[in-house]
Amino acid sequence: MTIAQPMALHPAPAPTPTDDALPRRLADFATLGEALDYAAAGTRGLNFHDARGVLTRAYPYAELRRDALAMARRLIATGIAPADRVALVAETGAEFAALFFGAVYAGAWPVPLPLPTSFGGRDTYIEQLRVQLTSCDPKMILYPPEIGELAGAAAQAAGIAGVDWAAFAVGAAPDAALPQAAAGDIAYLQYSSGSTRFPHGVAITHAALLNNLAAHSHGMDIRAGDRCVSWLPWYHDMGLVGCFLSPVANQVSTDYLKTEDFARRPLAWLDLISRNEGTTLSYSPTFGYDICARRISSQTRAGDRFDLSRWRVAGNGADMIRPDVMQSFVDAFADAGFQASAFLPSYGLAEATLAVSIMPPGEGIRVELVAETDLSGGEDRKDRPQRFRAIVNCGKPARDMTIQIREEDGTPLPERAIGKVWCSGPSVMAGYFRDQAATDACMVGGWLDTGDMGYLSDGYIYIVGRAKDMIIVNGRNHWPQDIEWAVEQLPGFKQGDIAAFAITTPGGEETPAVLVQCRSSDEGERVRLREEIRERVRSVTGMNCVIELIPPRTLPRTSSGKLSRAKARNLYLSGDIKPYDLAA
Repeated sequence: MTIAQPMALHPAPAPTPTDDALPRRLADFATLGEALDYAAAGTRGLNFHDARGVLTRAYPYAELRRDALAMARRLIATGIAPADRVALVAETGAEFAALFFGAVYAGAWPVPLPLPTSFGGRDTYIEQLRVQLTSCDPKMILYPPEIGELAGAAAQAAGIAGVDWAAFAVGAAPDAALPQAAAGDIAYLQYSSGSTRFPHGVAITHAALLNNLAAHSHGMDIRAGDRCVSWLPWYHDMGLVGCFLSPVANQVSTDYLKTEDFARRPLAWLDLISRNEGTTLSYSPTFGYDICARRISSQTRAGDRFDLSRWRVAGNGADMIRPDVMQSFVDAFADAGFQASAFLPSYGLAEATLAVSIMPPGEGIRVELVAETDLSGGEDRKDRPQRFRAIVNCGKPARDMTIQIREEDGTPLPERAIGKVWCSGPSVMAGYFRDQAATDACMVGGWLDTGDMGYLSDGYIYIVGRAKDMIIVNGRNHWPQDIEWAVEQLPGFKQGDIAAFAITTPGGEETPAVLVQCRSSDEGERVRLREEIRERVRSVTGMNCVIELIPPRTLPRTSSGKLSRAKARNLYLSGDIKPYDLAA
């Protein structure tokens, strides 16, 4: 009788090591390709995990380089030439990583584009991709086979080639001479913070990128034994630059959860930090810390499940940092060894490649109370009690970066005076792709108008809000024009009837408010319209907004007749714009 042998189990992949014998270089390379060439000489790399944090693929930098060179030859075989754009749907995984660096090696400009979200639906995503494809004018878009129908429809609508990257990866890769990149060449285009209807592609050179990546490593004091964990999306500047390109250029092994897996099981992030011995670095917007603090049961001892004692850099960025959330996280996870001093606030934007300021490690969250009247530019009212808001210190200028606070007319302001934040340094963008007018509107003499408001104190920068109209909720950027446009599509409303802006709730959370001029005098009809507007905005943006109906001819205008969102916000908060009193 033959006895059946047990089936051999596939051994679990071993993660790439935290340390190896390759001497670490802190992003002191001329180009991104040169940075990967060096990292590939060691054994560190990228590690991809499933929704439960189980390692599914270890991807050493040597393997990434080999695959990227093959992808570069495939791209050249399809006719891709230097400075051509190659759009890539930015799914966290080895395929995107190889294609991104393949485009770089081929001299093309990779353009990371977003994955579908859980809101908005099929048509909204197709239109978003179509608009961004039209803006960056790529030769092709490559995407995961799982979204082939959506991405293919967007490609067809934009009149470009759409290719499933699984099919592309098995295509011929004939030998080809690879172009030699120069430091001043464009490395990639970044779409991260702009209107989905009027997007701006930020052009970043190799020199700007490597300068900023070196600033990360020096600012965070990267050292032996450091390892990174990230769930941030690779189409956003903090995920792409801070948690994908920076680990390559600074030779740091990194462990990844997909963003959608974090959204479903946020505590898997902390499980991964706990389980991977040596994890010391991880970044998140405020909402990531918030959702974890909310998810941990008050009956559960965090120390029974997590070990966060090695986490020395818990970065904060991508939205306004809320000190109450940070305190809640400390309260929830101190039992697991988390140290409040690990918090490392920072400030940045895609137009500066990423980092503008970084808190020195170990200083944690530092807060100042600022009068609301100072923040809004208003005057003290004797008939109302003074209100204060806690403003978080966002650190010192990143290496080689200079920050100034200026008046509207460009006049520099002294310490502790609130004004517009300007920055200058080698990592500031080359400009917006094919949009010289937009570039000229924010760049003057090598200085970048960030569009944010803040003040300097003892060498530290405090960000108090945005001068431009962008609304940031849960780390996602939304332009008010997109919200207003969504409402304008409803019957009975037109451009100029709607003003969208951000407000701060009593709990310190930022939320969008939408003022809509309503001509109906029937209260029942007003209630119906408010709900219709709320649902319309939610379907387009995924956000729940404060919707207020106001009388006609209420919204303020500039001298040229344009809507003044800033003035509308101030009048609303002061009570001078009075919405209709509607039933809840």
